[in-house]
Order: sequence, then C-alpha cells, then structure tokens
Amino acid sequence: MRITPVFRHLALTGALVAAALVVHAPAAAELTRTTETGFVSRHELVVKATPTEVWLALISPAGWWRSEHTWSGDSTNLTLTPQAGGCFCETIPEVDEPGRFTLQGSVEHMRVIQAYPELALRMQGALGPLQSEPVMGVLTIAISKADAGTRIVWEYNVGGSMRYEVPVIAKAVDGVMGVQLAALGKLLGPVAMAETNAEVAADAGKSAVEAPDAGAAALEAAPKVNPAPIITPLPTLRSAPLMKPAPTPEIKPSLKLMPKPAPTPAPKPQVKPAPKPSSVDDAFGDLEGDEPGR
Repeated sequence: MRITPVFRHLALTGALVAAALVVHAPAAAELTRTTETGFVSRHELVVKATPTEVWLALISPAGWWRSEHTWSGDSTNLTLTPQAGGCFCETIPEVDEPGRFTLQGSVEHMRVIQAYPELALRMQGALGPLQSEPVMGVLTIAISKADAGTRIVWEYNVGGSMRYEVPVIAKAVDGVMGVQLAALGKLLGPVAMAETNAEVAADAGKSAVEAPDAGAAALEAAPKVNPAPIITPLPTLRSAPLMKPAPTPEIKPSLKLMPKPAPTPAPKPQVKPAPKPSSVDDAFGDLEGDEPGR
C-alpha cells in the first residue's frame, strides 16, 4: 500500500516525542503552558554562528528542516519568503510514472507576519497534524547575541478548538519543535551543552529569558528607530456663520372688489289717469256716432 503524505503525518504524530530524542537536544526545552484549548512550546539553543549566519540559514529551511516532517517527504521542496505576507511553503512535485500521473501541488505551512533580519522571525499557521484543526499557531523565532555565540529562542503558541487531546498533541508538537531547532543548530554548530547551560543559568535574571514573548528580547536589542515626527493637526476651520433666511415678504390680503351696484332703473313714466267724466253722457260721448239708428 502506498503511504501518502497525509497518512505519513498522522502516523508520525504518535512517534514525534521519541523522534525528538534522536537529535542532540537544545539547551532548554519545555511546555511552558498547557490549557484545555492550547499550549506553548519553548526551546532555546546557543550556536557558534553570527546573527547574520543564523538569519540566512533560518530563511532557507530546505537546508535544515527534517524531511520526515514534510508533506512531500523531501525538505528541498521548502521555500520561505522573509517578508510580511510571505509564505513558508512546500512544493508537491508532479508525478509522471507508468500508470500514474499528477500535476504539481503546493502546501502553505505558515505565513510570515514579521520579518526583522537578524533579530526575529514570526509566522502564523498550524503545523503538521494541526493543519486539519480550526486552531491558530504563532511561531516566534528570536535571535540575540550571547557570549558564546548567538542565542536562538523558538516559541510556538497554539490555541483553539481541536479534536486531539491537548496534553498528547502538545507533547508531540513540542518534540517536533525541538527536532527542528536541533537540526538548525547542527547546521550552525551548537555550543557544548555544559557551556550553554552555564550561560543560561547566568542569564536567568535577564529579560531575554524571562520575557513571555520569545521575540521581545530580540526586539529590545534592535536599533532604536526615531519616532515618526508628530504631525500637528491643522486648525479646525470655523464654520461660516449661518445666513439668516431672508424675511418672507408679508402678503397683504388684496382689497376685496366691491361689486358695482346695479344701475337704478329709470323711473317708469306715471300715466296720469284720464279725468273722470262729469256725467254719464260725457263718459260715453265718444260712442255717440257708433250707436245704430242714430
């Protein structure tokens, strides 16, 4: 049966703690915190290389990352872009063999959120078997000068809901973190264990060791950057005085037009009654010529 990269990761989960013991262990390693929903893994190592050499090796994981902890099974497929938003990615090569052909793929292990050359590298992402879980992981790798060489502090802070039992997965992931730092230290030349432990004990009171953020010590040692000049805010423009609205002209009621009086009708001429006849004969005198027989 062919073992795919996914099954390889799941199969290795239970053996990660034991694998951490195969490589020379760093000077200090521990789970500094474990809760119901997360854990913090912290490792520390002093190497003989300079901070510049450490940085250049750190951003070239193909030269030191353990191949058994890759999806393709070959660490030379790893790349890391050391700038904000840069990807710690892996190329899955295409397969062209009898009876099987696939196109090239890729995996994002982590994404860079801070790259401070020779001082600190901080990346965000869920490594290995944690990739299938809705968790957030932040890996901070701090670099600082030490009397015997250069100190590397490696802290992985994981939190969120997961289907694994936290105590079990925490130990497994902590073991892998130790393996990876030890592989980097082997490339750069680790300082002898006794010498390293003595130096760590002497620096126990320093903030670089006690700081809860693994990158704090490196950032404290960074060259001070002059603060940006304070920009005096422009004076607030006074709003123009409100214009009083023009007075509404008073509309006087128009004069009511009185209807013209109807013309007075001319007085009808009075008909004077005919004078009353003084006698019956006078009254019928005009009819005298009309009487028959007269």
